[in-house]
Amino acid sequence: MRKIDSYAHIFPKAYFDQMALLAKDKGAIKRWLNIPVLYDLDARLRMMAQFPNYQQILTLSNPPIEMIAGPEESPALARLANDGMAAIRDQHPDKFPAFVASLPLNNVPAALEEMDRAIDQLGARGIQIFTNVNGRPLDEPEFEPLFERAIVHHDVPIWMHPARGAGMTDYASEKKSKYEIWWTFGWPYETSAAMARMVFSGFFDRWPHMRVITHHMGAMIPFFDGRIGPGLDQLGCRTSDEDYESLLRGMAKRPIEYFRMFYADTALAGGQSGLRCGLDFFGSEQVVFATDCPFDPEGGPMFIRTIPEAIDGLNLSQHEQEGIYFRNALRLLKMPCDC
Repeated sequence: MRKIDSYAHIFPKAYFDQMALLAKDKGAIKRWLNIPVLYDLDARLRMMAQFPNYQQILTLSNPPIEMIAGPEESPALARLANDGMAAIRDQHPDKFPAFVASLPLNNVPAALEEMDRAIDQLGARGIQIFTNVNGRPLDEPEFEPLFERAIVHHDVPIWMHPARGAGMTDYASEKKSKYEIWWTFGWPYETSAAMARMVFSGFFDRWPHMRVITHHMGAMIPFFDGRIGPGLDQLGCRTSDEDYESLLRGMAKRPIEYFRMFYADTALAGGQSGLRCGLDFFGSEQVVFATDCPFDPEGGPMFIRTIPEAIDGLNLSQHEQEGIYFRNALRLLKMPCDC
């Protein structure tokens, strides 16, 4: 069966070289420097040759552009990334049918210009954002034009990736997160918090056709459906200094129904229980196949093997499998199904 990996990460070589040059903290990009498939296209193509009928939608890898470069330098870095991904798509359309635009989110006017250029001139099929912009929440008014442009003007989906480092501590008494808790549990929390801010800031009321693909199967949301459902139906009862009761009464739907409007991907490192939970919450039509390639212990191929094994073990119908593996992605990307 055809498989379109909707969240595969890459560094175009020219971008990778410039990123490594600009990165102030080489330790922060330690892992990225040691995965050849991430920045060596020939190595990636050799790896992908092991998997027939497998394609990737290209997204730029973490770290966010705005974390690497200041607002004066980040626009050029974004252009370098998008030009590189477009070139890879054009050279190998059978392997990489589409790419997602990266933006310099610490420079909103430049980000709007680059969004227009990447979509209108380069043919990007969506945009990627991170769950915060150097620590700032996405529902700050400054970022609203980015969503308006992507959703209303371009009508493209939005890929949302978690951004959180060891500097976000687990305890107030400490100076950094230990044992990579910032990643294992911090990233799902980070994504869930960003989703909640979108819901309660009225994103879906403002833009009811917004399509946000949440990485890692919607993070914490499916597992905590009870806390989000009956729990958030009581929004405000735990807070004395904000009028959340009025906010809740003004919402057109229950909070949980807004959370169901997000899309999710299968990038759960091969775990099957999380897939089952996420599919039960979002439904198979809101889930796309993704592997998080190449961030597995083997540097690329492992999750391309193990995630389909987990999906195939769920006893889904052929219709559901086809939707997850390729049809939902093609619908989101507005691409024809030549299958």
